[in-house]
Amino acid sequence: MIYDLIVVGGGPAGLAAALSAWEAGLRRILILERDRELGGILNQCIHNGFGLHYFQEELTGPEYAGRFVRLLRETDIQVLSDAMVLNIGDGDVLRVQTVDPIMGCRELSTRTVILAMGCRERTRGAIGTPGNRPAGILTAGAAQRYLNIEGCLVGRRAVILGSGDIGLIMARRMTLEGAKVLACLEVMPYSGGLTRNLVQCLEDFGIPLYLSHTVTEIQGRNRLERVLAARVDENRRPVPGTEIAFDCDTLLLSVGLIPENELTRQAGIEIDRRTGGPVVWENMETSKRGVFACGNVVHVHDLVDFVTMESRRAGAAAARYVLEGPAAGEEGALELSNGEGVSYTVPQRIHKVNGNARQNEKAEIFFRVNRVCGKSQILVEDGEGNRLAAFRRERMAPGEMERMTLPAALLERAAGGRLTVSVREEKGADVQ
Repeated sequence: MIYDLIVVGGGPAGLAAALSAWEAGLRRILILERDRELGGILNQCIHNGFGLHYFQEELTGPEYAGRFVRLLRETDIQVLSDAMVLNIGDGDVLRVQTVDPIMGCRELSTRTVILAMGCRERTRGAIGTPGNRPAGILTAGAAQRYLNIEGCLVGRRAVILGSGDIGLIMARRMTLEGAKVLACLEVMPYSGGLTRNLVQCLEDFGIPLYLSHTVTEIQGRNRLERVLAARVDENRRPVPGTEIAFDCDTLLLSVGLIPENELTRQAGIEIDRRTGGPVVWENMETSKRGVFACGNVVHVHDLVDFVTMESRRAGAAAARYVLEGPAAGEEGALELSNGEGVSYTVPQRIHKVNGNARQNEKAEIFFRVNRVCGKSQILVEDGEGNRLAAFRRERMAPGEMERMTLPAALLERAAGGRLTVSVREEKGADVQ
């Protein structure tokens, strides 16, 4: 059997993409999920705050995932869980390893593929924190799974290193379970999480946030006993004489997420060094024809609602690829680049005539700034330096992803084969 579409990953991105492709007319669809159940990371995110943009109501993570799982059951989309994709070969043949002793390792053929593997956490080894290697040091996501799924509280006195959203949420979660969270340390001079999580998870529980601080030493033989922290300078180097000691039994690391792209690289797909994800067109097609990508495997999102919206676009584009043929070529394409104040842009390329839709109504752009900005203008310029658009923002921060929509008329005016997105802060703008 040759599938019309195989979706790699059954988290929020994969579910939304598969359902969108089904709605667009594809019927032979298979979702491959390496875990035992669909839903991905949402299954362990029992806090609320999901769905405000997509469903216009507040849901927990399992509730959000459950809505898509129920929709999936109303279709004939096939699901194979406990299945790991080993590689994508020529002709879109996927080699899959399953736990089924009869099925074992097999090859599956498909006309198109959507990559939706999500992301993983950075570990202690990735940041090189010095000191001993006792028990009690975990990533925030691992601690979340232990607590919310396995029912195991990982410690009683904790320090959080990093102020990403998972770390902030776990500071509140552990406090609610009776643990004492002593502090949250952030090496940057600004938080890496959403403002609402800073307020609801730290401020509301009286947990101090130390900006421009990091862990300089880990002490303990069998179990963690103490961590030493210090303020850092503008080069992120510890400042002597600023050390703070925290007597604790647990250190949770919330020091960044990395798109899960080993499979993508193995397939020879172009990777953007800024995002760590594949280079994509506005229809979420990668540099390999017929292979699309969406969600955190492309770039790390802060809201699952935006993952869903992006993934639905990928699913619809994959359906058009099968039903109508490949997208337009690269002739007349626009390259997107990040200018001053911007760390990355997604997509990285835009068809002036939108691929398999044959006409481009609009292009949605996601980007992040590289510093906290007060009142600012987002500027869009073409390859010849002509300003095509300007958007106002009251405040922007690296921890909160920004998005804007570029209409077809603007794309048609672009000269020089390039669009640059930059940020110009107004004089005297308040960045607090």
